[in-house]
Amino acid sequence: MSAGKPRRARAPNDTRRTRTLVTPEGLQLPIALAPRGARAGALVIDVLIIFAVLIAVQLMLVWMLTGMLEGTDFDPDQLSRGAAEFLGIVLTLFVFCGWYGYFLVQELGPGGATFGKRIVGIRIAARGQARLTPEAVIARNLLRDIEIFYPLIALLILTVSAEAGEEVGVLAWVLTGWFGLFALFPFFNRDALRAGDIVAGTWVVERPRARLATVLSAQGAAAAAGASEVTGARYEFGEAELSVYGEKELQTLERMLRDARPEALQAVHATICRKIGWDPGAGDERAFLEAFYAQLRAKLEGDMRFGKRKADKFS
Repeated sequence: MSAGKPRRARAPNDTRRTRTLVTPEGLQLPIALAPRGARAGALVIDVLIIFAVLIAVQLMLVWMLTGMLEGTDFDPDQLSRGAAEFLGIVLTLFVFCGWYGYFLVQELGPGGATFGKRIVGIRIAARGQARLTPEAVIARNLLRDIEIFYPLIALLILTVSAEAGEEVGVLAWVLTGWFGLFALFPFFNRDALRAGDIVAGTWVVERPRARLATVLSAQGAAAAAGASEVTGARYEFGEAELSVYGEKELQTLERMLRDARPEALQAVHATICRKIGWDPGAGDERAFLEAFYAQLRAKLEGDMRFGKRKADKFS
């Protein structure tokens, strides 16, 4: 199977950033917290993208509507006060929707990451056993403005006022302290959480890009022919059953089969059976999972040869 060169994750022996993520199904998966520099870089990239898109859209609208507005109340050369206020409200709503929509839509998606986060290889995830909820994503994004952008905008306004000769007093120092406190907040806790992460119950973790892992070396016949050495049962899955998962889930199953304890495999077995509508009973979980892994892998690799790729169960 040919694929692009995978992006390597950071060394797994960096125990300072290694944590265990407990999924809603009770599975324990090792993760690596995103470096603080990567988080800052992702935010800078996202802000640049938002500004570029907003400016481009506004310029395009002005270019398209300039001729259409001549002779109306919105004619730029004869713009009334009421029309100017209305256009200001529309512009404010447009910027508001563009700013918050950019973060919310992407982070609420299956990848849990904006374009900036995808570029640097990180994503957000829920701490504890909870799923990542819309409430958590909204909370952490609203808090970001309070932590960073509101004091920055206020400082910019005060700077302009000071340049015009107005007295700004100690307010500039208060805002500087506000910004500095929240900007340095991730350095004050071992999980590199900002205030928004604490309120929302989220982590920012590494999101390594990797192709399918090396084929699992499993001894059971289930890995090759679908037959269990324990019960003799043959597990053969159809297109519908194998289509519910993608590469991400395959890699997770790979790690579980290599390292997980029997009780963890039982939880994975129950989750997959519930998802595909099977009820094979208990006692033969590893053979079932080996068969499912082998057949899912074969399907995904076969699809790749024809240019079809399923990144995860949401694709």
